[in-house]
Amino acid sequence: QVQLVESGGGLVQAGGSLRLSCAASGRTVGNYAMGWFRQAPGKERELVAAISASGSGIFYGNSVKGRFTISRDNAKNTGYLQMNSLKPEDTAVYYCASADLLGISFDRGVYKYWGQGTQVTVSS
Repeated sequence: QVQLVESGGGLVQAGGSLRLSCAASGRTVGNYAMGWFRQAPGKERELVAAISASGSGIFYGNSVKGRFTISRDNAKNTGYLQMNSLKPEDTAVYYCASADLLGISFDRGVYKYWGQGTQVTVSS
């Protein structure tokens, strides 16, 4: 059984930083593409960052480019999302997801396994 468990969310002031973790079990995260999504109240879930299985392909959404960094520690079977210079508009529930693909996909439907989500709240 595959499980993804996010942690690291919380309340932070604008300009602050958080690092989200996504610990996987039942699947080797380094063998598949991984994505971080977020969903704010009343909005659709959006892809903010993704990394290919090899790590050579990385995507960032325009709203987070230059501020967020996606990474993965294959030895710990854990993915990370480092979030710097946080803004109130980054407030959302953040989800990690693992796709049944090697390469990055923007299609939410190909991400087969999802974590439960972690709340990130950025105060102004």
